[in-house]
Amino acid sequence: MATAETIAITIDKLEMAYGDFVIQRDLNFRIHVGEIFIIMGDSGSGKSTLLRHLIGLQRPSKGEIRYGETSFWGMPEDERRRFSRRFGVLYQSGALWSSMTLAQNIMLPLKEHADYSTKEVAELASFKLSLVGLAGFEDYYPAEISGGMRKRAALARAMALDPEILFFDEPSAGLDPISSRRLDDLILELRDSLGSTIVVVTHELASIFTIADNAVFVDAEARTQTALGNPKELRDHPPSEKVGEFLRRGVSVESKKEAGP
Repeated sequence: MATAETIAITIDKLEMAYGDFVIQRDLNFRIHVGEIFIIMGDSGSGKSTLLRHLIGLQRPSKGEIRYGETSFWGMPEDERRRFSRRFGVLYQSGALWSSMTLAQNIMLPLKEHADYSTKEVAELASFKLSLVGLAGFEDYYPAEISGGMRKRAALARAMALDPEILFFDEPSAGLDPISSRRLDDLILELRDSLGSTIVVVTHELASIFTIADNAVFVDAEARTQTALGNPKELRDHPPSEKVGEFLRRGVSVESKKEAGP
């Protein structure tokens, strides 16, 4: 379960912009250790851009991002790069190297950033694959497995260096409903077994209602956050008509999920 006592990430008066064009302004929220936190919003609201700010790929135009008490963008660049090794990132495409086997994909960050023997690296790669249900698939290439399996393999690679925080960008994109649900179940299992803090960018309501502890809604038109809290509570008591419409698209789906088979 989420650990409400310890704050993992603080977003304080954050503004995101491309030149003079402001995408989002005055973003203020907290993400707690052990929490699955959803960044949600309508198309063009800057969800993935916000993720880029959080992982160090794009500097905010204003405001601050803190990990614990540490100002992320206040660090020198080389220190920020080292700090970023605490993160694991699952990109929307999965971004696996097609010319490498699944094991080789996972071994790559271990070889680059950890001091392990060749045998230890191979054993760790197999272990990470087993955590995501891909034991025995070490020698397969990405093209030889399904889309859902590729997402799980990409998750295993994101977990290679035992990150404190996992970031997912539209993890269910391109997956069928069954594969998407399996990935949601895996995310929950990882949070519960490893105590990982997980930040997910998604607009998929089935996933939002299944995995989220808390969420922020970023509005493309208002260019700021217009809701913060547990998605089910926001659905039942929406702070605005737009947030209600966004979250109630999946009422029938959610009712079926809660009712069970």
